[in-house]
Amino acid sequence: MTGRVVIVGGGVAGVGTAASLRAGGFDGDLTLVDAGEFPYDRPPLSKEFLAGSKALERIALQPPQWYDDQRVRLVNRTTVTALRPGEGAVELADGTLLPADRVVLATGGSAARPPIPGADSARVHVLRTADDADRLRKALVPGARLLVVGAGLIGAEAASTAVRLGCEVVLVDPVAAPLTAALGPELAGWLHGLHTRHGVETAQAAVESFTDRPDGIEARFAAGTPPRVFDAVLLGVGMVAHTELARAAGLEVDRGIVVDPGQVTSNPHVLAVGDPARTRADGVLLPRTEHWEAAQHDAARAAATLLGTPPPAPTAPWFWTDRHGRHVEAVGHLPEAAETVGRGSFDDRAFSVFGLRDGHVVAAAAVDDPQAVRAARRLIDRRVPVDAARLADPSVNPRALLRG
Repeated sequence: MTGRVVIVGGGVAGVGTAASLRAGGFDGDLTLVDAGEFPYDRPPLSKEFLAGSKALERIALQPPQWYDDQRVRLVNRTTVTALRPGEGAVELADGTLLPADRVVLATGGSAARPPIPGADSARVHVLRTADDADRLRKALVPGARLLVVGAGLIGAEAASTAVRLGCEVVLVDPVAAPLTAALGPELAGWLHGLHTRHGVETAQAAVESFTDRPDGIEARFAAGTPPRVFDAVLLGVGMVAHTELARAAGLEVDRGIVVDPGQVTSNPHVLAVGDPARTRADGVLLPRTEHWEAAQHDAARAAATLLGTPPPAPTAPWFWTDRHGRHVEAVGHLPEAAETVGRGSFDDRAFSVFGLRDGHVVAAAAVDDPQAVRAARRLIDRRVPVDAARLADPSVNPRALLRG
């Protein structure tokens, strides 16, 4: 296939689309527009990069030579301000027009800033970009009082990093056990409890307002929780998808850029991938999926659409998180299981939980046991029937269950 493809946005989905196109034999002009110096990975922003143990160059999604080797023109430090699919072009911030037969929107999103009075204070941080992490790191000096609002993946990981740097960390969330929807109540509760065991103070609370004071920033909470003063605040309460370009171009937008299962928007010349993409399948709009691997899968499907090749087979959704020296992975959705089977216990260094329904694995989660999750994913995708007793036996390698 030849032609001109412009990819707008250099995150995992954007770079992944470029890589998948070249791997699939695309021989046309390929341009990637990115606002930063180069595309980089986001998961380390709340961990190694925030801690200062990895420089930005070390979290680059691809080395500089890759773009030359793959004949990908990287247009950096600028943004696309308008799509002109009728003219076969996109417009950059300086007015330059880039020719484009097809456009792939990988525009990502911004960290959410809920309308909390006082949240515009310079002491209130978000964590979505390397610049955000650089600003936050300056506040994470030993002894600093940090409030983290939101105990999802970003908030929990940043709290873990901050307490290791010597900060006094308070983590608040209106939910008693975040990630229950993905991990089930028992494992989610154990995971949230790691914070307390590593010196992070946790509270089930909602923030009502912030007020700057000479000695810091005061946070006021709902439900009678007394106000507290902190040196810095991190809001880890989700993201807002960047849909402005799509909306201005007349594409269908409904809490995300609406795409079909091949990642095509309401304009057949424009595709969308990653965080802002929202799939309509069989007439039903599905929730947006904001996980790292989901962006890779979007990229592979978009490339297949552009190349006119069969899309990759779907797989069970997977995500991971690292906090307090523990590595957690999950596949599928444990709450959808009719029964759960554990291998090991919460007291073990490594353990896993499998969710079963009708004699098949439908989900799994593991702590420091990625091999179990990899095997579980194959069991889910291949619909292999399993024996619950063998699944629970730590002496049985999970991969052996793939043979039935």
